[in-house]
Amino acid sequence: MNFKLPKSERLHAEKLIKELFNEGSSFFLYPFKVVFLVKQELEDLPNQVLFSVSKKKIKKASGRNFIKRRLKETYRLNKQLLSKKGILLGFIFVGNPEMSFSEIEPKMKLALDRLQKELSQNHSNDDSKI
Repeated sequence: MNFKLPKSERLHAEKLIKELFNEGSSFFLYPFKVVFLVKQELEDLPNQVLFSVSKKKIKKASGRNFIKRRLKETYRLNKQLLSKKGILLGFIFVGNPEMSFSEIEPKMKLALDRLQKELSQNHSNDDSKI
């Protein structure tokens, strides 16, 4: 099991980020808004993920970075819950700034489980159209 989160798994290309937010689907599961997009041409590459924390919600940069570090760690430990490759993911944190790691981790697991269900539903809907 690879528990690393290298740069190749982080979404940093501006073009892909715009595409994610313009064409992607989303759902809300407190404390996250999850935006996702399945790219057929990226199926051989690992999933790419983006973490965002609102400046309006958490004023200090050190606080935003602290939450992002927690989000990255919870994703890194639980990313194996996603079986499909080639997904662009965005986790937008809208929760309480004082959330601990032990509060965030189960929520991340729930979000990844729900994402897996959404992807399997979309995949089965695509198969029925053929």
